[in-house]
Amino acid sequence: MTKYIVVTGGVLSSLGKGIVTASIANLLSRSGYSVTAIKIDPYINIDAGTMNPYAHGEVFVTDDGAETDLDIGHYERFLGKSLSRANNITTGQIYLSVIEKERRGDYLGECVQVIPHITNEIKARIREVSKSQGADIAVIEVGGTVGDIEGLPFIEAMRQLRLEEGFNNVLYIHVALVPYLKSVGEIKTKPLQHSVQELRRIGVQPDIIIARGEKPLSDEARRKISLFTNVQPDMIFSDPDVDNIYRVPLILHSQGLTRKISERLGLPYREPDLSSWEVFVDKLDNASRRVKIYMVGKYTKVRDSYISIVEAVKHASAEYMAKPEITWVEATDIENGKIDPEGLLDRDAGYIVLPGFGRRGAEGKIKMLRLLRENNMVTLGICFGLQLMAVEVARNLAGLERASSTEIDPHTPHPVVDLLEDQKKITKLGGTMRLGLTRSRLVKGTLVHSLYGSIEVYERHRHRYEVNPKYIDKLENVGFIVSGYSDEGFPDFMEMKGYRFFIGTQAHPEYRSRPLSPSPLFLGLIRSIVGL
Repeated sequence: MTKYIVVTGGVLSSLGKGIVTASIANLLSRSGYSVTAIKIDPYINIDAGTMNPYAHGEVFVTDDGAETDLDIGHYERFLGKSLSRANNITTGQIYLSVIEKERRGDYLGECVQVIPHITNEIKARIREVSKSQGADIAVIEVGGTVGDIEGLPFIEAMRQLRLEEGFNNVLYIHVALVPYLKSVGEIKTKPLQHSVQELRRIGVQPDIIIARGEKPLSDEARRKISLFTNVQPDMIFSDPDVDNIYRVPLILHSQGLTRKISERLGLPYREPDLSSWEVFVDKLDNASRRVKIYMVGKYTKVRDSYISIVEAVKHASAEYMAKPEITWVEATDIENGKIDPEGLLDRDAGYIVLPGFGRRGAEGKIKMLRLLRENNMVTLGICFGLQLMAVEVARNLAGLERASSTEIDPHTPHPVVDLLEDQKKITKLGGTMRLGLTRSRLVKGTLVHSLYGSIEVYERHRHRYEVNPKYIDKLENVGFIVSGYSDEGFPDFMEMKGYRFFIGTQAHPEYRSRPLSPSPLFLGLIRSIVGL
């Protein structure tokens, strides 16, 4: 029988609930259990695909082409395995399924209601994911904060889950803020107390509390939390701020969380094998060198927009005992003349031209790319970054005046980047891009081939536009060669021949990078920067 761990959050969002969930999954997986992680998002969208990064952060893409919440990325990185579209459940998915069943007459004339029909659908989804993935333990994160009106059906479903599965098979963990007030030099527990009171009002009494805060919990604060929440002091854990999120599993385990979870769920306790994880964490924390990375993008005000890329840089940096120092460059500011791109050139640094959609900031990226290419700087272009590399080379090396992407200029005389043919008939935006894991065949003798060490590679994609195959000869004639093709014949990888590292990829290699298995492209980027 699958055991379920339900993680809820209180006081405020973006508290780190996803990292706590991923850390719990990490510890139990390393204890030898088969673990899956599920993210519940109470928004009405079917998925995260159509959301603005300013509102939601990064859209993470799974092997099977789902556009999910960024926490699925954390789960994959901490678990070291790929998850599926089924691991991200939204209100939109639940209501759509129930309405479709009602239209088919599946409910046989019943009045369809939140309880039991919506809550039953939620529980059925969770059970199906757990069963299909062969999970001994499913860790379920309920997004949002306790008290949010849209989250109530999910909390209610979690209450019912324990009733149906049995007390020893469902564990509730509540993560809430305990702020430290510098003016009085004291940790304040009242916000957490009120959060638990709201959770109990809905019908859920937490078994474990994880207190998030700037500082570790004092014994006095732990006793006060216990008194007002009806949770034993030894079931209250501290999760203080850290510079390295990958240290969180180690911090929680050192306080005995793994053992308490095992005891509460009636599982045989197995000491998790954290040796390789500790080595990775120590490499990041004790890096002997620094690597400078300039991130050039259009959503730089919300760093979560590029979180998988940031983490992929960390994974690769750790391999070389290096600590990344990231400088964010807003492409729109280059475009508007607020930033002089020449002032950003540094031969000891590396540059990542980031993904993004739309016209804004594109000319700023192109201007930056020209300087990077002309100065043979270590550069990686991802998705839109590759497309703009092709545009820049077409304009400034191949002499194709006004060459562009039809996304930027629909009337360009040289559509070096164009909409995929099968995209031209699409009218709906959600879930209709080229999505998920696809094969690329690499060209022998290229730098990309040497980095991957294989002729055939698989990476995830998320795009509608591609470098136009009609212009490949013109681009290759000036040195921008194709390093890898999709099965359909589109360039998935391109590079400047003979350069230190000037590579573009239509794929998103960051999605498959793991702490203990970094992406080959990011490894090559970091190695080129440090000069090894």
